[in-house]
Amino acid sequence: MSLYLDASVLVALLTHDSLTQRAEALLQAHPQPLILSDFAAAEFASALARRVRTAELTAAEARSAFTTLDLWAARATQRAETTALDVATAGAFLRRLDLPLRTPDALNIAIAHRLGATLATFDTKMAAAADALGLTMPAPAGVARGGR
Repeated sequence: MSLYLDASVLVALLTHDSLTQRAEALLQAHPQPLILSDFAAAEFASALARRVRTAELTAAEARSAFTTLDLWAARATQRAETTALDVATAGAFLRRLDLPLRTPDALNIAIAHRLGATLATFDTKMAAAADALGLTMPAPAGVARGGR
């Protein structure tokens, strides 16, 4: 099964972060194909831009991380485009009203679900919501398993 990487994993993997070692261990433990969606890549850019605005990163460090993401993604990941079906599925998840989902989390869950991929996230609320949707099974190391 493929591993769908959300922005929390990408940020940890490609910047100096408190979760960097956990992200590296996650990828070593799961050598299956890695999936990077255009949406997760945009979320990665947003997270780095926020860190630049809050002076956690310099602009040069962010630009370096963008370059690293682009080079790494080209050689090590399968790219996935976000579809209208993903947006509709995310909307359905959000309309349930019983889950503390934010739109970006719902969209990442929907993409992983459509692809039949394992969802890799360090966001515990996102993983719990995916579990509640019946799309995942509990797993160690910040991995929520997605599927059909």
